[in-house]
Amino acid sequence: MKTRPIPYRTIEYTEGEHIPYLHFPMLDNTGIVSHLFTTRLGGVSEGIFATMNLSSNRGDDKTKVLENYRRVAMQLGCEEKDFCFSDQTHTTNIRVITEDDRGKGMVRPQDYKDIDGIITNVPGIALGTFYADCVPLYFVDPVHRAIGLSHSGWRGTVGRMGEVTVREMSRTYGSDAKDLLCAIGPSICVSCYEVSTDVADEFIRAFDIKNTPAWDGQGNDFDTILWKKENDKWQLNLWAANVRVLRDAGVRPENISVSNVCSACNPDLLFSHRVTKGKRGNCGAFMMLKP
Repeated sequence: MKTRPIPYRTIEYTEGEHIPYLHFPMLDNTGIVSHLFTTRLGGVSEGIFATMNLSSNRGDDKTKVLENYRRVAMQLGCEEKDFCFSDQTHTTNIRVITEDDRGKGMVRPQDYKDIDGIITNVPGIALGTFYADCVPLYFVDPVHRAIGLSHSGWRGTVGRMGEVTVREMSRTYGSDAKDLLCAIGPSICVSCYEVSTDVADEFIRAFDIKNTPAWDGQGNDFDTILWKKENDKWQLNLWAANVRVLRDAGVRPENISVSNVCSACNPDLLFSHRVTKGKRGNCGAFMMLKP
């Protein structure tokens, strides 16, 4: 079977001054953003939340969660009052974040709901979205100095969340897809992501899939989104699907970076809903335009 490598399969792990974190050199090299993806290391939470949990609604001690956020802020180079978060419910809804939104969900009430993507061109506002297997999508427009973060689980991927985000950045900031730098963050890999026929059927329709090869136990052909198994189950490659979505939206292949880090394969490093059967905290994707 012919295989093709993932474009720019690059992410780095750094022991930062305040927390360890994952980051994309392609985004670092723009010089205009500070960004990271948290691990489950370097925080103060305990038990199933150990240690860098960023969810305050799963039963963790809120004072510990706040301390975790304080450390993320220091690593990003901002303050807690500069955060602005999504309100994820597996939609493809995008919110344009303005100065008026600074601090919402952190130090001010969050007055919006059902938002899985957030975009801004305001320097110093740190966007945040949250994960425990789903796909983080990072967007940087170095021409118009605008950024976005979107949460794309299987429902968001079927709904082409990446394309929706590109379209909204174009409408709001004049972004050209050909200029965008996009990164697909740590999330569940094809080998770990078995799905049922109803989910597979959604992808077959959404991506007009004509052929589904038999699962080979590896899933190394990155052109293949869906693999068939013998027990009416399927292996789903969300990374390949999101690359397809971004390319269909006009993003250049050389401007797409895929982390190739699986949350389920690395439960000591990242939170995984599937591995822990829901007994877990959240990792976070963060990005900020530098002031």
